[in-house]
Amino acid sequence: MGAKEKANIAPAASAKRDIDRFLAEAANVPAPHAGGRLVFALDATMSRQPTWDLALSLQGEMFATAAAFGGLAVQLLYFRGFSECKASPFVGNGAGLAACMSGLSVRAGRTQIGKVLRHVRDAAKAERIGALVFVGDAMEEQIDALCRLAGELGLLGVKAFMFQEGHDPTAEEAFRRIAWLTGGAYAAFDADAAKRLKELLGAAAAYASGGLAALEARAAASSEASLLLAQMH
Repeated sequence: MGAKEKANIAPAASAKRDIDRFLAEAANVPAPHAGGRLVFALDATMSRQPTWDLALSLQGEMFATAAAFGGLAVQLLYFRGFSECKASPFVGNGAGLAACMSGLSVRAGRTQIGKVLRHVRDAAKAERIGALVFVGDAMEEQIDALCRLAGELGLLGVKAFMFQEGHDPTAEEAFRRIAWLTGGAYAAFDADAAKRLKELLGAAAAYASGGLAALEARAAASSEASLLLAQMH
C-alpha cells in the first residue's frame, strides 16, 4: 500500500471488468427491509487481502446482531488503486453484502479516506445514517482535511467507528481523531484476531440499529462493546 509497495497495477481492462462485476452483483441484491443504516467502508489497497477476506467472513455478524434491535441496512464502500472508490446499494442481509464483496480483489494504491468521509456526509444529508464503520491499516492523506470532514459527520449525527489493523502510529492518530470528532469510537485489532473484529462489528451494528441503548445491552456481555461505549459522546 502506498509508497512502501512496489506494485504491479492490473491492466485497465481487467479493472473495468472487476468494477462491472461488482456493480452487476450489487444491482441484483434485494432492497433492504431494515431499521438502521450503516456504511461499511474498507481499505482494499494491496496490503489488505487477509483482512478483506476476514471482513467477508465476519460481516454477517452485523446483521445477526442488529436483528435483535430492529434490523440493519448496510452499504459496502471500498477504495483501492489510485482513484477507485465504489459504493454498493444498501442491502438488508449478509448474503447480499457477501455478494457485493465476493470476487473483488485488492489493488495497490494510496488511502482515500477523504472520499469515504465525503460520501458518507453527502449520503447522510439525504437520509439518516446511524454509523460509519471503517476498517483499514494506514492513512496517507492530510489529517486536517480528514478532521474537517469528520466534524461535518459529527454535526450530521453520524458516529464513526474506526477499526485499525496493526499499529501504524500515523493511522492511529488519524483514526482516533476522526472517531472523537464524530462522537464515535476507535479500536485496534490484529489480522489473526477474528473474534475481536467480529465483536467490534457486532457492537457497531448494535449502535447503528438501536442507538446507545442497544450498545449498552451489547456491552453487558461484550468487552469490545464496552470499549466502544466508554469512548462515545
